[in-house]
Amino acid sequence: MNTNGKRHFYPAYPGDFFAIGLSYLKADAETRGHFAVDAKIQDQILLRAKEEGIEGLSIISTCNRTELYGFAQEPLDLVKLLCEHTRGTIEEFEAVSYFYKNEDAVAHLFKVGTGLDSQILGDFEIISQLKNGFRRAKKLKLVNPFMERLINAVIQASKRIKNETNISSGATSVSFASVQYILSRVPFVSEKNILLFGTGKIGRNTCENLVKHTQNDHITLINRTKDKAEKIAGKFNLIVKDYADIQSEIAAADVLIVATGAQKPTISKELLYLKKPLLILDLSIPKNVNENVEEVEGVSLVHLDQLSQITNDTLNRRKKQLPQAQAIIDEIKEEFYEWLTTRQFAPTIKALKLKLADMKAGEIDNQRRKIANFNEEQAEIISERIIQKITTQFAKHLKTEDLTSTESLDLIQKVFNLQNN
Repeated sequence: MNTNGKRHFYPAYPGDFFAIGLSYLKADAETRGHFAVDAKIQDQILLRAKEEGIEGLSIISTCNRTELYGFAQEPLDLVKLLCEHTRGTIEEFEAVSYFYKNEDAVAHLFKVGTGLDSQILGDFEIISQLKNGFRRAKKLKLVNPFMERLINAVIQASKRIKNETNISSGATSVSFASVQYILSRVPFVSEKNILLFGTGKIGRNTCENLVKHTQNDHITLINRTKDKAEKIAGKFNLIVKDYADIQSEIAAADVLIVATGAQKPTISKELLYLKKPLLILDLSIPKNVNENVEEVEGVSLVHLDQLSQITNDTLNRRKKQLPQAQAIIDEIKEEFYEWLTTRQFAPTIKALKLKLADMKAGEIDNQRRKIANFNEEQAEIISERIIQKITTQFAKHLKTEDLTSTESLDLIQKVFNLQNN
């Protein structure tokens, strides 16, 4: 529905719908780390938002982005919420951030959720993280009908793009990119000692890609919680070592992959006593490898921002799928706006029906007293049909896109003296 060239968001929650955040596009890994929020911090932000009377809010935080989606009077309201619960400052955030409002925020969410804004084009891992964020917000009753419908539309678009285009052909994750980097830089990789420290989601995916693509049967896993590493090791028949052995295992390794979820570096030069070159890949946000490791002779440190993502040929093939993907998004997004438009004028149509029903009841009562043998049943049927035709005509009028529907709603409410929420 258009109002002065812009869609009017309805129901009218306090403020506007915003998407605020920062991503790999402008913020380096260190800065992104300052604003990274784990599940516990997300809950704290959501609870604080609820205390402040925010109608709806959801959060997503990955290695490549941290974003808040919600209703607020100003985007700064959401920025303050984020900064109060992270190590970053408002000034630092504003230097590399972005915010989108209403239609632009909806468009951005579609782009993020369908992998079109990912560091690796077509990365569909993001949709599960988006679902988790909305699930967490819904549990705390911070997902209103607008956001519920919107996220379902984004999920639908993601599924269709994945099934109907080739934009996700081949592996697309950071974990795959890291393995590709190893394969391209480490000769005879199947004979090398590979140590994977951290078995969270990225660690698990990296482990799977290592097994699949390196043909290496002596990959060692270390995790602070050993049983988690043992579950993954059992699946792939790998070696698990205690966290206490990490120094000696690093000394034996040719490649060290760090994918822990710590908020501070877990690997520093003090742990490195090397007798041979060591390639370190840090896949963590915030960075979990102190840059001082490069002071140790023979160490090569690569962070996920530096990884060779995918070949240009593959990227170009994926880019050719963008028009088809965007067409799917546009179709589903239009369906979302049709629903939104219906929600806007539905209360007025309902109030109009009630008003006409009152007029009908009054007129039938009047005619019953005036006319002998008055056929009340027939009058009821005819009146109901007339009311249905009138309200249907008004609904069609309001759905016409070239009309200013807000003005039409105001006029209908004024003419019929309607009271609706």
